[in-house]
Amino acid sequence: MHMDFDAFVRQIEENRWRVYGTAVYRRGQLLHRWGDTEGLHPVYSAAKSVTAVAAGIAMGEGRLSPETPVLAVLPKAHVSRMSPLQKERFAPITLHRLMTMSVGGFPFRPEGKSWLDAALACPLENSGTPVFCYSNICAYLTGVAVTEAMGQDAGQLIAERILAPLGIESYRLGRCPEGYFYGASNMELSVDGLSRIGQMLLDGGVYRGRRIVPEAFVKAATTVQQMSREGGYGYFFWKYRDGFSINGKWKQKCYVLPKEGLVITYLSDIREDCPELKQSMEKHLLGLE
Repeated sequence: MHMDFDAFVRQIEENRWRVYGTAVYRRGQLLHRWGDTEGLHPVYSAAKSVTAVAAGIAMGEGRLSPETPVLAVLPKAHVSRMSPLQKERFAPITLHRLMTMSVGGFPFRPEGKSWLDAALACPLENSGTPVFCYSNICAYLTGVAVTEAMGQDAGQLIAERILAPLGIESYRLGRCPEGYFYGASNMELSVDGLSRIGQMLLDGGVYRGRRIVPEAFVKAATTVQQMSREGGYGYFFWKYRDGFSINGKWKQKCYVLPKEGLVITYLSDIREDCPELKQSMEKHLLGLE
């Protein structure tokens, strides 16, 4: 496979695409780096993939499972305020359903003084039938479930058991008004930091000889669990070719390609449709036409 990183960078510069920085790793070794790869930038929905890893740690310890009913692991005080009808609507919702975005009826994001109460008040329709419906609430509830199941704030768990072992010292994590880790967005990482997360997943949950998350969970999380109009979706990961990707809404990307041993990351602030950036990456870094 011929890789022309300079041509990729040249197109970024010529088109004035608002890419902060990009990096390419092959089998754990840095091949190429351009721009700001150490500074912090918003990663938006890439935060969901980090939440997935936190849930995988909890599952590896037997604190959670994909089939855990979400109401069984959310704060009892909030669940007790739900009406019998709402509890009935939420009864079929498991962590698997949350992490595959297969719960219809959630708005895009939580709002109000209590995001948890607002989420639990959503009038879910046909909740027993899985249907892809992208919502930040799914990742938010997953993060709250991790906090309750582990007896430790999910943000603290992420800092201590994911970011620190990966050598990621600089980051920002967002929270809801009640203090729970948001789980869906409001996170800042660097290109290098997101690349390390991608590399750990490429290596089956291990980073530099240290197990971060069970390999079985990584396999399940990065395998297609639910189809959508955009393609296959795992546990807060998107299917990409023979591998998967971590995606943020303004062209924050980490592509992980196991067969090629590649991790390709770029962080951007491109708010309009720009398929040309991805096409340039595929042409110059993957040799695709």
